[in-house]
Amino acid sequence: MTDLEIAQAAQPEKIKNIAAKVGLTPEDIEYYGPYKCKVRLDAMDDRFQKQGKVVLVTAINPTPAGEGKSTVTIGLTDAMNRLGHKTLVALREPSLGPVMGVKGGAAGGGYAQVIPMEDINLHFTGDLHAITTTNNLVAALIDNHIYQGNQLNINPTRIVWHRCMDMNDRSLRSIVTGLGPATNGITQQAGFDITPASELMAILCLANDEADLRRRVENILLGYTYEGKPFTVKDLGAAGSVMVLLKDAIQPNLVQTTENTPAIVHGGPFANIAHGCNSIFATKMALANSEYTITEAGFGADLGAEKFYNILCRKSGLQPDLTVIVATAQGLKMHGGVDLDKIKEPNMDGLRTGLANLDRHVQNLRGFGQSVVVVFNRFATDTDEEMALLRQHCEEDLGLPFVINNAFALGGEGAVEMAHVVEQAIQNNPSAPLQFTYSDDDNIRTKIEKVAKTIYGADGIDIAPAAMKRIKLAEEHGMSQFPVCIAKTQFSFSGDAKKYGVATGFRLQIKDVVLNAGAEMIVAIAGDILRMPGLPKVPQANHIDFVNGEIVGLS
Repeated sequence: MTDLEIAQAAQPEKIKNIAAKVGLTPEDIEYYGPYKCKVRLDAMDDRFQKQGKVVLVTAINPTPAGEGKSTVTIGLTDAMNRLGHKTLVALREPSLGPVMGVKGGAAGGGYAQVIPMEDINLHFTGDLHAITTTNNLVAALIDNHIYQGNQLNINPTRIVWHRCMDMNDRSLRSIVTGLGPATNGITQQAGFDITPASELMAILCLANDEADLRRRVENILLGYTYEGKPFTVKDLGAAGSVMVLLKDAIQPNLVQTTENTPAIVHGGPFANIAHGCNSIFATKMALANSEYTITEAGFGADLGAEKFYNILCRKSGLQPDLTVIVATAQGLKMHGGVDLDKIKEPNMDGLRTGLANLDRHVQNLRGFGQSVVVVFNRFATDTDEEMALLRQHCEEDLGLPFVINNAFALGGEGAVEMAHVVEQAIQNNPSAPLQFTYSDDDNIRTKIEKVAKTIYGADGIDIAPAAMKRIKLAEEHGMSQFPVCIAKTQFSFSGDAKKYGVATGFRLQIKDVVLNAGAEMIVAIAGDILRMPGLPKVPQANHIDFVNGEIVGLS
């Protein structure tokens, strides 16, 4: 059965019953049909104190072979509940761009999924649409202000706010607006980012409460006046309308797994172009109502996990008790130089070489003070000999617990061994207090350089002149204390997507810098990474259909 068929065959409980499992009453939730709801923020006010333990799930650098991070996250949650531990999962919302482009779905896989899978992968509760509309309202207000007399004296050539949409559309990366008669506005260069890269998405996920959300929104840097002074959402008088449009989106979404475990799915920044974690609202809600909260960070540990620690934990005070790193034999073979069309074939030499990628990630995680468990998703073509090599390497060479996850095929039952290993690791060897890669007092260039050298293994960094100017502006605007969010390819430790394994002898090229004054982070854009992806040659959208009242093609 396909992922979609498994999800459609699941027997969901009514969402009011799922809510009751986490102590929520019908008055605490807003229904979005029978199987999904939003949780009112006022129902959570007295539940924001940490109670449970946090387990972060991350992975090696992803490959076209797939790693199965969400499958592990969901399977582990279901298995922990099978052991009698009240456990919740907190996940990011999928973006329509990748769903229609390369992934076809991002709600787990096999018998370890969150449901209703079709809704979660498509429009869900409209959060990403709300962010898109809000983002573009701000852009429209800027243009209208200039057209209506420009009282703020905005310099149209120094607007830094982009429009956005939740779709992969390379044609919108750089555009010209205002063409035609004067009534169409000022002709100017503009562009689109994908919605998960919008600063509003980052703000939604990093805000600690509604007041903090508004403060951050007011501080968003939109551009500069002719006098060179920055202007913000507050200056534009738009903070109120932004809050109105986000009033529902800020509320966490509650759904369930295929085994009827409560699941909180909220916020969706990408880890390669943003900070890659679900909302603080969602994680704190899960923590306040569980013994264990299982969450994940996007893409490989060099991106999602690094940002989870250095940005989200720094800002929220969260302290993970354990980190699980997910790998596959096929993915490691690709990192060992084996061609994609041959990774299903036994190749012990390629596997041994590829282990260097796992080792580097483990080294980095330990550098943060994390206790680590290695989980492998086994494929049908993996051999016993390969699994034995992986176990030996993890247990003997790395000194780490090793477990094979079978949640894809068996659901929570196939993840019970993993749950036992995680439980024992937290009891016997919990993570130490977080050790950040850089301090708040480091200057921005130093912060970028420390991540590049310590996490990626770069020899150093080279910052383009235009990016250096923006760093100086950030320092002039009092942003030196902000953490850095490096946008780079997910496929490599370096900025070159083709350098699998462990890249060495390279310098990280910083070509641009974006000042997220509201999200309170400095986004450094490395290599050829783009904030608006394109579609592949054969998009997944070509395979998705609506037949006899049923959705097909999501996978």
